[in-house]
This record gives sequence, C-alpha cells and structure tokens, in this order.
Amino acid sequence: MKNALKTIALAAAIGLAAISGAAAEQVRVGFAAEPYPPFTSPDASGNWEGWEVDFMKAVCAEAKLDCVITPVAWDGIIPALTSNKIDMIIGSMSITPERLQTIDFSDKYYNTPTAVMGPKGVDFDATPEGLKGKTIGVQVATIHQVYANKYFGENGATVKEYQTQDEANNDLAAGRIDAVQADSIALKAFLDSEQGAACCEMKGNVKDDPEILGLGVGVGLRKGDTALKDKINAAIKAIRANGTYDEFSKKYFDFDIYGG
Repeated sequence: MKNALKTIALAAAIGLAAISGAAAEQVRVGFAAEPYPPFTSPDASGNWEGWEVDFMKAVCAEAKLDCVITPVAWDGIIPALTSNKIDMIIGSMSITPERLQTIDFSDKYYNTPTAVMGPKGVDFDATPEGLKGKTIGVQVATIHQVYANKYFGENGATVKEYQTQDEANNDLAAGRIDAVQADSIALKAFLDSEQGAACCEMKGNVKDDPEILGLGVGVGLRKGDTALKDKINAAIKAIRANGTYDEFSKKYFDFDIYGG
C-alpha cells in the first residue's frame, strides 16, 4: 500500500512539473500610458487595441509568451525597463544610437516617415526655412523632440514640449501653436478624425537623419536579455513569413508599414 501511495505521489509530482513546465513564460510589456492611434489606444472599457496590440499578440503567440500589457508614462518607460518593472517595450520606439547606449532592441518591425502637420490654408513646408519663426509642438522624450530642437529650434523656431501627442495636436487645432512633428501615420490618424480634418493638413515629411530618427521601430529590451531577444526576433521573422503580419496590418493600412 505504501509503495502504491508513493507511486501515486510521484506520478502527481511529475504531472504538476509537466504542467508547470508547459506554462508560458510571463512577460510584462510596456506600453505608453496614453492613446497613440492607430498603434495603441484604450477602448471604452479600458482594454488596449490597435496595430501594435495586434502585433504584440501575434509575436507573443508565436514565441509562446504570456504577455501582459503594462502601461507606463512615456518619459519613464526606459527607466521602467532597466529597473525590471517591465520586460520589454512595444511602443513605436525607434532604434537610435543614443537609446542603444542604454537598452537593446529586437529587429525592426516597422518603419515610417516623420512628418510635420499644420493648419489648413497656411503655406509652409517641413524645412528649417519653412518653420523659422513658428512654434512647433513635439512629445517629450521622443526622437521628434531631439530632431526638432536640432533642425528647427537652432534655426529660428520655438520648440514646445508636450507630455502626450494628443496634447500637441489639441493645441495645434486650437491655434496655440503653428505646427507639430510626429510619425506620419500617427498624424494621419489625427487628420482622419473630425477634429483633425476640420483644422489641419500635412506640410510634408522632414529630411531623414538616421542618427536621430533611427533605423525603424523595434521592441525595446534590457541589455543582456539575449534569450528573450532571440525569441522575439524569431517570432517577428515567422509572422512576416507566414502572412500573419500582413493579415492584421490590412485592418489598419493600405500600404506596407514594414517599410524599407
């Protein structure tokens, strides 16, 4: 009887170990804690949706990871990663030499131009000459803040910083600033809204500077976390190859957001 009980107990232990071993690794995914359509935004119930949410779900399913969305203020998202409060960042974060000094990145998962938006009927372009004497809004702690300070602020424009892109867009719509700079897709989402369509228009893409604007958007990772990086890179490659990436992207875009 004792031997039988020992056998049952051993079998149960092995079964529990197998279940535990089969459980997906939990990963805390840092998202910026503000709407950034069409990439991320909370619905009326507070559930996150958008292109990057679909991207996260596809990558995590492919990599067999249990990914938990963890909203973090954008200007604190890299410190949250380096202090182990989150495990990776999926938040339209561009891969730049400056950021690579502090964190690591996965392979690129999309790449779109940077643009300037301004009021309808006011003629200027997205150049230092076109923005001279104007006030341009940017989100703080972004590549757009760095770019605007260098190319526009040093050439006669005033660069005004905002905690969120929504705040900058609202000030533009209200006539409190003359222009905003951001990712072209994020600006297009605003222009597709009732508020944006009524007030504003694209003024053009800025001249590229890979040292500031980066080489595309990647998943932010802690330096040395090579196992997770390898899983994410393999998953990005897989969903690109098997059609999953194109399938969910069609819900949001009529072009290839992966870019060149």
